Amino acid sequence: MSITTVGIIGAGTMGNGIAQTCAVAGLHVVMVDISDAAVARGMGTIANSLERLLKKEKISAADRDAALARIHGSTNYDDLKAAQLVIEAATENHELKVKILKQVDALLAPEVIIASNTSSISITQLAAATSRPDRFIGMHFFNPVPMMALVEIIRGLQTSDATHEAVQAMALQLGKTPITVKNSPGFVVNRILVPMINEAFFVLAEGLATPEDIDAGMKLGCNHPIGPLALADMIGLDVCLAVMEVYLREFGDSKYRPCPLLKEMVAAGRLGRKTGRGVYSY
Repeated sequence: MSITTVGIIGAGTMGNGIAQTCAVAGLHVVMVDISDAAVARGMGTIANSLERLLKKEKISAADRDAALARIHGSTNYDDLKAAQLVIEAATENHELKVKILKQVDALLAPEVIIASNTSSISITQLAAATSRPDRFIGMHFFNPVPMMALVEIIRGLQTSDATHEAVQAMALQLGKTPITVKNSPGFVVNRILVPMINEAFFVLAEGLATPEDIDAGMKLGCNHPIGPLALADMIGLDVCLAVMEVYLREFGDSKYRPCPLLKEMVAAGRLGRKTGRGVYSY
């Protein structure tokens, strides 16, 4: 299957990043969200990101203008009918994703591939909510999408070889490096990463070191580009907590117990950069 138009559900951080990446690669994009305001915010983020790339001389003014022209923002799901691939990039909530996927599945032609950008929810379960489980796959991008090379391609139990090959080829077309992963909670990267972040919160809660020293230790001792607590603030503490709760429920192993301090900070609304305060203040 030749993919020339990509539909994206969600104009938030991940959705607009995926939209920008697809448009820069020459694909036409339909980016859908629930309100005009949400779509406008997403389009504004893309425009600002492309402007920064222009100033850094990573792209030309013509490239910027062409990329923006390829993106159509909409609140109408019917506009997704033009796509050969639709990527769901909604909030990391199982019930919400299933609701969206059922709605989209009913609209799209049978041959259209649906992918989810989920970071932790079972691709097999999500695929079962559609009438095309063989044409359903996980396509997990990393934030910030335009900068991060990796895409995890997750095969559900029902995903066909043809679907996997088409999505893998599309990821390469985007200039990404795809890795193929079997369906399992958290897949590969987050299965390792988020428990490490959770452990950093336990270290912080026990008073073993300051946030700055914890982050400095991991940066200098393990050659990480950013410390786990600063990374948690970037990801969103609520997202980290939600992922740990998925692991605890799905694996039934106490090693995935969310740190009480992480839970308390989320309850307090200190979610990281997006709220202006998490472990650090912004």
